[in-house]
Amino acid sequence: MSTAQLRRVLDGDGGRFIYLSAALAALNGLLFGFDTGIISGAFLYIQDTFTMSPLVEGIVVSGAMAGAAFGAAVGGRLADRIGRRRLILLGAGVFFVGSLTMAVAPSVPVLVAGRLIDGVAIGFASIVGPLYISEISPPKIRGALTSLNQLMVTVGILVSYFVNYAFADAGAWRWMLGAGMVPAVVLAIGMVKMPESPRWLLENGRVDEARAVLARTREEGVEEELAEIRSTVEKQSGTGLRDLLQPWMRPALIVGLGLAVFQQITGINAVIYYAPTILESTGFGSVTSILATVGIGVINVVMTVVAIALIDRVGRRVLLLVGVGGMVVTLGILGVVFYLPGFGGALGWIATGSLMLFVAFFAIGLGPVFWLLISEIYPLATRGSAMGLVTVANWGANLAVSLAFPVLTASVGQPSTFWLFGLCSLVALVFTYRLVPETKGRSLEAIEADLRSNVSSTPAAAVGDSGE
Repeated sequence: MSTAQLRRVLDGDGGRFIYLSAALAALNGLLFGFDTGIISGAFLYIQDTFTMSPLVEGIVVSGAMAGAAFGAAVGGRLADRIGRRRLILLGAGVFFVGSLTMAVAPSVPVLVAGRLIDGVAIGFASIVGPLYISEISPPKIRGALTSLNQLMVTVGILVSYFVNYAFADAGAWRWMLGAGMVPAVVLAIGMVKMPESPRWLLENGRVDEARAVLARTREEGVEEELAEIRSTVEKQSGTGLRDLLQPWMRPALIVGLGLAVFQQITGINAVIYYAPTILESTGFGSVTSILATVGIGVINVVMTVVAIALIDRVGRRVLLLVGVGGMVVTLGILGVVFYLPGFGGALGWIATGSLMLFVAFFAIGLGPVFWLLISEIYPLATRGSAMGLVTVANWGANLAVSLAFPVLTASVGQPSTFWLFGLCSLVALVFTYRLVPETKGRSLEAIEADLRSNVSSTPAAAVGDSGE
């Protein structure tokens, strides 16, 4: 979709409201990103308060991932049962409690408990943010609006880096972690007046409410879209989670699970969680390392904005292929940088540049496209549950990588660790080329119809090439 078309959509009252709704729901991504980034700086000073082995260090960092896996496991079913909006409000409350617990933690076990509670909330957020936005958005701008969630993830990471830097001189890690209460309150207040997803409302027999929501978020075609959603709901009457095991669902399930795992085992969150620690190992001081990560955070935000501008124009597959291909190259370079320590003082800056490029390629590909695709390719009856299953796989892989990273670097060294991530990225590139479908410009109901009719059995060729 062109910029002019997007502007025309947003100029109408419905356009302004859908943009506001999507922006507020995207604050789920900010919670996600803030929790991801804040531990990277706080961890440097937590070590001064508590004595920990490398394994315990990994547990502290990865505690949120374990909680997120649980949150994702139950969050999908909760989204289908209580609705998307209520789950967002619940997640905001849980995140507030987790941030407060970490801020006052008197011991490592309590700190880990706070990380687990925070993790449950971001498990909810990682499912319900993209799900809500995709179901409330018009097809022509669904890609850009749903990707706002990933943009807010990167903004949350960047904000956490600034918070870390603000408290770095004092080493005030409790203030760093406790600052997460602020975005949780903002999200809860913002969502109070927002509507429920029209697709969830119709599926639960609340037709008039669904029509009213569509009327507020569309300038035309309300009855046609309502009829399309109703037809889809009627076709899937009596179906449920068992559909995930049906042959017609396998291509979508393979794509979702594959991208979920590849998004993590290619190393992005190891870089995000441990960026200051990585840079400190090159000779930077603690404060300088944290400041350098701010630059990485800025690149993450900027390139996500670029992805949002392109995702409804060039499509999902192209961005994935370019992004993952770039990750392969930059991880190879990063491994060489750490293998040849003779660069002296320049090593830190070369490592920083390599990390920035790696994050940039992730931010235009696997970052936003994964979350968008899993909100598009599953049928309405199982969308929440399917996204829950896929997101559990994502957080499980995240947990494994974040827990293993300090152990890996201590045993095989940083060069081999980055080259291992590069090999995983190469496999992800082949996977994307062979299996990932294109969905731009299609309604969610049309994508489901293609899936049911086996159009997506050759996914690299379809789920609708364009549809515009």
